[in-house]
Amino acid sequence: MSAFRALRQVTRVSARTGFSTAARSAAVLRPAATRQIAAATRTFSVSALRFGSGSTDVSLAQKLQQELEYETTENAASSTPEFVKELTSQGVWSVEDVPGQDEVALTRKFGQETIRLIFSIADIQSEPEDLEAAEGEEAEQSTADYPIRVSVSITKANAPGALNIDAVVQEGQFITENMSFYDDAKVGTELTAEADWKRRGMYIGPEFDTLDLGLQEEIDKFLQERGINESIALFIPEYAEFKEQNEYVKWLQKVKNFVEV
Repeated sequence: MSAFRALRQVTRVSARTGFSTAARSAAVLRPAATRQIAAATRTFSVSALRFGSGSTDVSLAQKLQQELEYETTENAASSTPEFVKELTSQGVWSVEDVPGQDEVALTRKFGQETIRLIFSIADIQSEPEDLEAAEGEEAEQSTADYPIRVSVSITKANAPGALNIDAVVQEGQFITENMSFYDDAKVGTELTAEADWKRRGMYIGPEFDTLDLGLQEEIDKFLQERGINESIALFIPEYAEFKEQNEYVKWLQKVKNFVEV
């Protein structure tokens, strides 16, 4: 569940609190004989169901349908949002988004270099630290407020090796954490278990903020020149939220279809 659905969930729970309390009170006050009759009725209903179905199937499917209707109504959007069209129309960055996958890649060419920037939608699925504080508040939070980890790889057609940058995007900024170099470009760029295992045993360089300030500034300029800038730092969380929403709706539909069979 994304952080934004979590905030909406707080409102839903609050609205149901009064009703739930009353319902629990009524259950306690209900005569024991009445409760026994109701229990017997439920037992008979379950035994009468056809094989392969449960007593909760219908109610779960209905709840999934309600959530589907809410999400598709409240978050209605075109298949390709304007902010994505705007980025791709510039002919610089390409978006690689495989449906059902957790990661998204942005790729581009810069002279002899191939630049690949990877981020995951998992970073926006965690709930806010204090949901209680959010209850009753109407202040809007931007997707750019949530930190998203980014991995950048730069390779050259005319030179061996790969330069990798680990960073975080938040509030429209790239915050570089580490820059490493791999002699073998495959080790530095491949997303296989073997490549990951090899990377773990290699020296990845010092933490970025321990470098000389002048060197930090030059690295920042190096990245800026390659389009790793504020514009992309704002695009990433917005696209992550868009993709997470799409994947969530697909998930609801798939689960609903399965339950109803």
